[in-house]
Amino acid sequence: MAKYSEEFKFAVVQDCLSDTSEGYRAIGRRHGLSSHVILQRWVAAYQLHGGAGLRKKSSGYSAEYKLSVLQHMWENLLSINQTAARFDIRNYAMVSMWERAYREGGIEALEPRRRGRPRPMTASETSKPDQAPDDDKRSREDLLAEVNQLRMELAYVKKASLSSSPAKASTAEKAQVVQELRQQYPIASLLKLAQLPRSTFYYQQGLLRQEDKYGQLKETIKAVFERHKGRYGYRRVTAAVRQSGSPVNHKLVQRLMGLLGLKSLVRPKKYRSFKGEVGQAAPNELQRQFQADAANRKWVTDVTEFNVAGEKLYLSPVLDLYNGEIISFEMNKRPVFDMVSSMLKKALARLQPHEKPLLHSDQGWQYRMPAYQHQLRERELVQSMSRKGNCHDNAAMESFFGVLKSEFFYLNKFDSVDALRDGLVEYIHYYNHDRIKLKLKGLSPVQYRTQALAA
Repeated sequence: MAKYSEEFKFAVVQDCLSDTSEGYRAIGRRHGLSSHVILQRWVAAYQLHGGAGLRKKSSGYSAEYKLSVLQHMWENLLSINQTAARFDIRNYAMVSMWERAYREGGIEALEPRRRGRPRPMTASETSKPDQAPDDDKRSREDLLAEVNQLRMELAYVKKASLSSSPAKASTAEKAQVVQELRQQYPIASLLKLAQLPRSTFYYQQGLLRQEDKYGQLKETIKAVFERHKGRYGYRRVTAAVRQSGSPVNHKLVQRLMGLLGLKSLVRPKKYRSFKGEVGQAAPNELQRQFQADAANRKWVTDVTEFNVAGEKLYLSPVLDLYNGEIISFEMNKRPVFDMVSSMLKKALARLQPHEKPLLHSDQGWQYRMPAYQHQLRERELVQSMSRKGNCHDNAAMESFFGVLKSEFFYLNKFDSVDALRDGLVEYIHYYNHDRIKLKLKGLSPVQYRTQALAA
């Protein structure tokens, strides 16, 4: 590896910091460096430590210092290069070697090795006595080593016996015990005691990390699913998770929801109703053009029926085709005209003087009433009606009723019409303010309208 003087390093770093138009590669080639990575390391060392970061430095480090470097890296989730630059360690590979050595042999493996040839053993050291020496002749170090060995064996037996007998423990259980004790005892001794190959141990650790890889995402998915009471499928759950700041693919959410057993409780329902022949019908001005480029341009309305405990409840809403928002609604135990008239008055009260939306409905008798049509003419609103017996001409309103009944009515049990009425008020507020729509860029109707007005 080429050697560079301190003056040369300083000049190259200053050139790199002063000229931001060129990248590391171009500047490195201009100064004859073999790799732009070298320049990146010099710049990082200079920014962290100034001129001292470019001087030659001794490579001798104590075991305690090495351990402190590793702990800082783990606690702050730093990379090898970031850690080396932070502590001004010139040989970046040393940090990786320290980490591997510590995981294999504990802090003892971080002790600096003695340089030079090993000292030849004496005859007394190489001789093997026929029997073990007496305890009073053994050194203090030997006794401490034996005590530590016994403590390790006892700790291992206690840990292993919590799940099963140590003799019948599975490979995964052995690996778990070794992982729990590796901070107290050398991993090499633990693996030997557990009769567990090193490669098998790290394989089991990899499986554990893989199982927890999506743990946080699973909790987020479950929270979204439960908050919306099972109404969301994987696409809406994906949009809600993305809104929280987690970029996630819808296929991953679909797979995790399958693993968690989370499936949307919504089931489609066909809407059926009877249309009368009373009064005068209006032409179909909407012509199935269910898109609107601004709020209060196109409205649709209809009446739907609920049956609870032998009683009926009728709901009459107005929906804006711009964002699917429910503009106003009324409920009554009987499908009387006052219900539709009151609903229309509430909707018209929200309009500005210059706003004159088209209002589309089916050919129900309520919308043929002269009083209803008179209200529209007073505000200069254009009336539109579906063709006879053709529910597709008012598909947007039918779609809302299908969502309402699938997500709310069919998923709950109601003891009385009053309980249903309260629930409908709560759901429509949720539908307008909290329930996101994919075609509205993952926003609720009110959020979408508010965002458009602020733009």
